[in-house]
Amino acid sequence: MPTSDAHALPTSVDFAHDLVRARVQPGDWVIDATAGNGHDTLFLAQLVTATGRVFAFDVQPEAIASTHVRLREEGSLEPCTLIHDSHHRLADHLPTEACGHLAAVMFNLGWLPGHDKTCITRTETTLSAVESALEWLRPGGLLTIVVYPGHSGGDTEAQAVIDWASLLASNTHEVRHLRPANRIGKSPECLAIRKRPTL
Repeated sequence: MPTSDAHALPTSVDFAHDLVRARVQPGDWVIDATAGNGHDTLFLAQLVTATGRVFAFDVQPEAIASTHVRLREEGSLEPCTLIHDSHHRLADHLPTEACGHLAAVMFNLGWLPGHDKTCITRTETTLSAVESALEWLRPGGLLTIVVYPGHSGGDTEAQAVIDWASLLASNTHEVRHLRPANRIGKSPECLAIRKRPTL
């Protein structure tokens, strides 16, 4: 019996990737706000190519090191700037010309897989970071946030992000929320926020 379904609906991470892939082009500037083991950083680097720029943030040195190795092995280091700091301080590290120029910002919250599960993203800094990210997006730019309500602290963080997103004005932002409707337990969810172009 097959263990995977090639036609399964997208997971929350897949959903975020699909939306970003459809909107990010070579030469674009983007952010991976939670570098982790470098999967999203590499994904973004391959989209923007050597002509674009990827800024990847993480508070854990292990995450920055792991991301660097992954990018080097895949030959995708050139467009990437790895920043060992919290994503809520992104404005302290980005060049001023990036403001209003970013095509996408991706958040994948929770903890660094394979490492200390007590070191998690925190509600206060996450909310500060997503608010700042919206300001740096270009018109038509996309913010994706994958939340994990199934772990301790993750449920509070997820609900805070959902509440924040639900209050964004519909005339300035489009908001979509993907979550499983028929699964027991708390599965990962994805929020996608598009900054509407100014008419």
